[in-house]
Amino acid sequence: MSFAPVARRQGSAGQLLRGAMLVLPAALVTLLVVGGGIGATLLQALGLMPIAGPVTPGVDAFLAHPDDLAAATGVSIAVATVSTVIAVIVGTAAAVVIASGRAGSRLLAALGATTVTVPHLVGAATIGLLLSDAGVLPRLLGIPPESWAPWVGGPLWAAAIAEFAWKESAFVALVVTGTLATRIATYDETAALLGAGRWRRFRHVLLPLTAPTIVICAAISFVYALGSYEVSWLLGRTYPEPLPVLAVRLFQGVSLSSRPEAAAVALVTCAIALVAVAGTFAALRRTAVWR
Repeated sequence: MSFAPVARRQGSAGQLLRGAMLVLPAALVTLLVVGGGIGATLLQALGLMPIAGPVTPGVDAFLAHPDDLAAATGVSIAVATVSTVIAVIVGTAAAVVIASGRAGSRLLAALGATTVTVPHLVGAATIGLLLSDAGVLPRLLGIPPESWAPWVGGPLWAAAIAEFAWKESAFVALVVTGTLATRIATYDETAALLGAGRWRRFRHVLLPLTAPTIVICAAISFVYALGSYEVSWLLGRTYPEPLPVLAVRLFQGVSLSSRPEAAAVALVTCAIALVAVAGTFAALRRTAVWR
């Protein structure tokens, strides 16, 4: 995989202005929606926009549940990281098979396209019915509930990771397949004519040329898994809670004083996601895709 620095293409002032005008409407709407939401959440977390009572500036909301917040952060990052790694490996391998045009590639492409259309809530319910101790799979295998591994609600968050990896691997496979269908296919054919084997072509041709796409897909998958509520709530443990589950529970609390604490948890989630996105852009700036 190559992330060697490349020279940036220089454009004229007119071209830069025309490009900026094309993205300006979308940028303004995004800034209004995302920026407004984050700004209101920040003001509430800092006590500057209370729902009831006087304004009390401070960071008490961030320090109200330090142990819960630390545990939720660790669980959320671990689940998102493991599921993203699995999704990238499986999705990239599936994309190579689909792009090869071999037997079964069309069936694999159809399964991937079908999987992408399934909502995560439906996928979580399906995984729960399949992998729970009284679910379909242990019944088919004839394994009693007490002998079945705790996939759902277990300490390893296996069911939640499986759901995220299943759905996001289909997303990665379809996006990477689209990249492989471009001029990259001709490079692969040229390398094959020069005598390169499959593994060498994958390492030195396909993987470097699809690396920007894979990095972008990984960032999208990580951020989605980090902020997903329904999958973690249905398939995860009651403690420690992931960040989205903790934020919703605090927000729905009876006491209005827990609303700033929920806002603080949401801001921590947003900060982690922004760091992941910033790291992705830093990696992309070193590739040809940035030109």
